[in-house]
Order: sequence, then structure tokens, then C-alpha cells
Amino acid sequence: MVDDGYSGRPSPESRRQQILDAACERVRQSGFHGASMADIAKAAGLSVGQIYRYFENKEAIIAAIVEQDLAEMRDKFAELESQPGTLADAIDEHLPESIDKCFEPGRAALALEVIAEAARNPKVAAIVRSADDQERQMAKSLMARSRKPEWSDAEFQARCEAIGLIFNGLLMRGVNHPDLDREALGKVLRSTVRHLLS
Repeated sequence: MVDDGYSGRPSPESRRQQILDAACERVRQSGFHGASMADIAKAAGLSVGQIYRYFENKEAIIAAIVEQDLAEMRDKFAELESQPGTLADAIDEHLPESIDKCFEPGRAALALEVIAEAARNPKVAAIVRSADDQERQMAKSLMARSRKPEWSDAEFQARCEAIGLIFNGLLMRGVNHPDLDREALGKVLRSTVRHLLS
């Protein structure tokens, strides 16, 4: 655990991360509604009062989880952006890793729980839609380097959405068909993404 360098106590950042890790685990196991603040506190080895020092409620915890995913995505988009060659080549290189991540049971369970809660809870819906908007803006910026002059704005947007659909859908396939042949899937996805970028 990281300390603040003076008192030997965990830093606020490491304490927040401790809580988020516990919350992710509890939501994966019990769902959003099944994971009470008491359950999260127990999993984190803290009191409920300590949890509330860092997070006002479960929606605030979800917002922080979503922000972590966004930060990871920003890093991935920056990595793709910095690679030489075409965007399709960069996506080809990272596709196997992306497929494996989407097929991680814990990742899929957490993402699907958050989406399910967004369908019921307007506060969570606002968090998820804001994050999705940021993700789409990053994707559009990245895909702009492959944009063809003949594409209208509507077609460009639709191609961006189609690529997003593929990766969002992989989370569902990872739950529904975990033994799917990922190598064969990767070959088909490569040609599909190349078609969408060409």
C-alpha cells in the first residue's frame, strides 16, 4: 500500500483505489444492488464511515470506476495514435489483446452490471453517457486519420459507431460463448475493421 511519506498511513489516492477494487469485486459477485456499502466496506477492510469519507454514495463509486476505464482507454488511444503506419495496422497489432480483455469474465460482469444499472438509474445513465461521449470523441479523433474524402459526416459517424459496436459486443460474446475460437474471430474482425476503415 502506498503511504503519504510522513505518517505511514495510506495516501488518499491509495485508499480510494482500495475502495474501488473492493467495490468492483463486490459488484462482479453480487450485482450493483446486491453490493451494499457494508459489503464494500468489509471487502476493503474498512468501516462504512471510512467509505463515505471518499465516496458520497454508490453512484459516486460507479463514476470513479467508469473514470478509471476512461483513463485506460485514453492511454490505449494514445498508444494507437503514436504508432507508425495506418490505423488498421495499429488495430491489427492490438486486436488479440483487446479480444482477450473483452473475454475476461470479471471485466464483462462489471461492465454489464454498470450498463444494466444505467438502464434503470438516471444518475448512472448520465455518468455512462458522458463517458461514452468522451470515448466516441477519442475514437473519432483517432479514426480521422483514415477518413476518406467521399464519406459524409453521417457515414463517418456510422463507421465509428460500427467499430464501437464490435468491441462492446465482444463483452457479451465473452459471457455467452466464452469458448469461442478467438484466433478465428480475430481474423474475421481484422478484415471487418479494415473494411470499415477503407
